[in-house]
Amino acid sequence: MDNATQQTHRILDLEAGVNFRELGGYKTTTGKQVKYHKIIRSAGLDKLTDNDLNFLSDYGLKTDVDFRSQSEIDKSPDRIPNGTKYVSLPVFREDLTEASQIKDSVIPEIDFDPSNGYEHMLDVYKEIITEDQSKKAYRNFFDELLGNSNDDDVLLFHCSAGKDRTGMGAVFFLYILGIPLSTIKQDYLLTNKASKGYVSELLKEVKKRDASLVDSIRALMTVDENYLLAAQKAIKETSGSLNNYIRNELHVSDNQVSDLKKIYLQ
Repeated sequence: MDNATQQTHRILDLEAGVNFRELGGYKTTTGKQVKYHKIIRSAGLDKLTDNDLNFLSDYGLKTDVDFRSQSEIDKSPDRIPNGTKYVSLPVFREDLTEASQIKDSVIPEIDFDPSNGYEHMLDVYKEIITEDQSKKAYRNFFDELLGNSNDDDVLLFHCSAGKDRTGMGAVFFLYILGIPLSTIKQDYLLTNKASKGYVSELLKEVKKRDASLVDSIRALMTVDENYLLAAQKAIKETSGSLNNYIRNELHVSDNQVSDLKKIYLQ
């Protein structure tokens, strides 16, 4: 089994980038694997240094897919290398995950009971699956994936923390290529290792100011297997299976699946 949670080589070392990860190398059920230097996932790009931009340019970045809301984009626009195609595909009209609020303020102005971060995230994952806005975003995401067909061109997709909206994008993408669900779950959970330093520093500051919020903020800034299970439950209720959901709700055709495998597998 490809134990993704142990694969720290996937975590790209940027000066000011959090949760930047290579998706190459994951093996399908038929023995093929995802190509390296074709697709990466990350948290926000707004604080990247010039060295980070040079790194991404040298890495081959050609397309930046941004799952954040317009208000998040206005507040913290992406920094990307010159010549990179920028694509805005907001999964939510506003950031329901609250990740952008927490990044901007240690004690954020959040619009739900701050003691219920865990329960809030379970609801967020259900909405990712059921809302028309999110379905449209992921449908268009597949269009961008299909357009990333030139050899050595890299597509990056991200949100604010690179874990929820981005996490589900990775689930859909890896599943359609034939990556086992066990590996997909491990990649999803790798966020906690990739973001550990950033989240630890954040929680230290939260504890200084209001220790009662630590558990809730941790729930908002990390991933949990139960979040993914909440999405899977919503998928089962909506479509019966993940395969049916991607085909019927995201409208990915058999021919497109074949093309995606040609582009991303070797």
